[in-house]
Amino acid sequence: QLARIQTDSVVEMLRELHPDLHYEIVAMSTTGDKILDTALSKIGEKSLFTKELENALERNEVDLVVHSLKDLPTSLPPGFTIGAICKRENPHDAVVFHPKNSGKTLSLLPEKSVIGTSSLRRAAQLKKRFPQLEFRDIRGNLNTRLKKLDEKEDFSAIILAAAGLKRMGWENRIGQILSPEDCLYAVGQGALAVEVRAKDQEILNMVSALHDGETVLCCIAERAFMKHLEGGCSVPVAVNTTLKDGQLYLTGAVYSLDGSDSLKETMQTSVNYPQQNEDGPNDDVQHVGITAKTVPCQAQQAAENLGVELANLLLSKGAKHILRVARQLNDAR
Repeated sequence: QLARIQTDSVVEMLRELHPDLHYEIVAMSTTGDKILDTALSKIGEKSLFTKELENALERNEVDLVVHSLKDLPTSLPPGFTIGAICKRENPHDAVVFHPKNSGKTLSLLPEKSVIGTSSLRRAAQLKKRFPQLEFRDIRGNLNTRLKKLDEKEDFSAIILAAAGLKRMGWENRIGQILSPEDCLYAVGQGALAVEVRAKDQEILNMVSALHDGETVLCCIAERAFMKHLEGGCSVPVAVNTTLKDGQLYLTGAVYSLDGSDSLKETMQTSVNYPQQNEDGPNDDVQHVGITAKTVPCQAQQAAENLGVELANLLLSKGAKHILRVARQLNDAR
């Protein structure tokens, strides 16, 4: 349902720009939708929610695919690109409480209360912040997870992306939005990506009008950070990004599975560059899988450099060891 709502919103934006075109929405399910009894981090397939969709794109059965950006690997298969990143919804995580805990916050829950999340990133940070709580895997789409929360007594609360709840129209279920002090968010969280064939100039030009410049720069920095760390579903990597007065600030962190070991740093760079007319070969320049013709090239490069430099800083302080141990422990679980 959420995927459908997200796709509809992109089609709506395209319809406003190109009312003369006919849009057909093709619904598909992916490996990640079908394997619901295993934690995402255990399946280990980078393209869990994307492979089937990309196959359809490759066979020209569809012309564009709408994803949650956080589901897209930092390296796309050859021949594909992210042709648009729409304006980001609230990227933070939200707590949805069991009806009996309504009005509480995580710090007010009784000791040993069980919190549901299938995200290693959320669990690692929240275990450290709220050691009195217990964290357990919960899978399924949003509807399924909310049903599990409401109808059983297994969980006192569950953690979900605020953006998804908002898009579903369930904002009233949000009991608490987690601040960056409590929990940094996932790379790309809250942003929608439109994936297209890299050589399809016509479609690329059409969707590029949907790019939100600020979101593009934040997400390029985040994806470059993750890519350089070689992070993925199976390790806890988290970020927080802001763009203010032409300065891009990126906070990045890595965690051990139980959150006891962590590294967190913030860096900034100027992204204040004018848009230049860059015709010719530069048209196809991708930054961590993103083609953004409407955003100044130098600004994109600066954002990518920021992500790489921040990753290098964490690596120089021992991030590789933390991530290696986290990966091994997760594999052994």
